[in-house]
Amino acid sequence: MSSTAGAEPRRPRKIARPEETRAANSGRLAKPYDLALAAARAALSKKADDVVLLDLTGQSAVCDYFVIASGGSEPQVKAIAEAISEQLELDGQRVWHTEGYRARRWILLDYVDVIVHVFHRDTREVYQLERLWADARKEKLADE
Repeated sequence: MSSTAGAEPRRPRKIARPEETRAANSGRLAKPYDLALAAARAALSKKADDVVLLDLTGQSAVCDYFVIASGGSEPQVKAIAEAISEQLELDGQRVWHTEGYRARRWILLDYVDVIVHVFHRDTREVYQLERLWADARKEKLADE
């Protein structure tokens, strides 16, 4: 007998397509740069280190901007990602896809035109996304 006997069948989760998410995200942060900047500021509100915007416009079909930030511990990485998600939701932006919340070493938040990478410091050094995208225009942000 199956361990799921008597349990209700699982309903498939509706996953919005990128174009649906883009339409739903036509709130106050209509431009990808504004969305990336808001994500970076939210990261800084949780004391993220080395916050960088990479402008991938014209270089990538995946997105227009990467936001890259680091935390010194797994709880801080999670707190940074949650702060970004919560702030952007307040601004009318819905995340399309997330990865990495369980491991908390590299959390990815995909907003279609902007992808946010929140790394643990050690993990960021291993993957070196800035080096991989060295041709992208880079903007460092600091806490004001």
